[in-house]
Amino acid sequence: MSDTPLGTERDGADDTAETEDGAAWSGPEGARAFAAVEAATDWLLGYPFVFRALARRIRPGEVLVDYGCGPGKVAEHAARRFGARVLGADTSPQMLELARTTAPTVAEYHLVVDGRVAGLADGCADAVMCNHVLASLPDEDTVLGVFGEIRRLLRPGAPFVLLATDPDCVGLDYASLRIGEPGGSYAAGEPLTVRLLRTDGSWQEVQNHAWPVALLPALLERSGFRDVVQHRPTVEEARDLVAPDLLDSRTWAAERTRPPLVVTTALAAAPRG
Repeated sequence: MSDTPLGTERDGADDTAETEDGAAWSGPEGARAFAAVEAATDWLLGYPFVFRALARRIRPGEVLVDYGCGPGKVAEHAARRFGARVLGADTSPQMLELARTTAPTVAEYHLVVDGRVAGLADGCADAVMCNHVLASLPDEDTVLGVFGEIRRLLRPGAPFVLLATDPDCVGLDYASLRIGEPGGSYAAGEPLTVRLLRTDGSWQEVQNHAWPVALLPALLERSGFRDVVQHRPTVEEARDLVAPDLLDSRTWAAERTRPPLVVTTALAAAPRG
């Protein structure tokens, strides 16, 4: 994984993500801020395992949708790795504008308007991945709306791979993030603050929403999915998936103590007759 980002060490600087409408990563400033997130923990324990799950089901030339693609870094990596026709989708026009300039291998970009991906037909996708989108969703109805739209895009039997942060993993300083406040406990949809390491070594605070990972299987089943499986990747498992320079760049102490990321996979169920 030669394009795995390796960041600098923490320098103690703090900043709070400011966006023009109050939502995390919205507007031009939000798009630029998101693109500057270092995400070392995600590239160790998240994205490689998303790609592993997809590799079992996606073939060259098939359609993979990245729902919530942001600036396109993960979509670009998937397009190069799988030879799939990757389509990015996001609610932010500014994110899509940035992605078009930074992820040229991605085939198309589509705006999500009123909960629906514009320009994509029912059953058009052979697979969908969705990385860290749940953190921006404030309530159960919104989560169900996202899951329902993803189900609409998938052909029956096609896989959905979802990456999420466990809001119960508080009180630990991970290599590139800290979740909530030490000793905190967060109910479904409750606001929580996440600190993210930027590529310049400073830290940024973002207001997210907590979605306990144990709730996700039932929500997916209500949205038309079956065969839901959850997996919490470990550092030892990552040895077979990531480049040695990433593994050797840190001790990954907190990641070893309690891995913070969960990959949930599911299959699109056939419509009820």
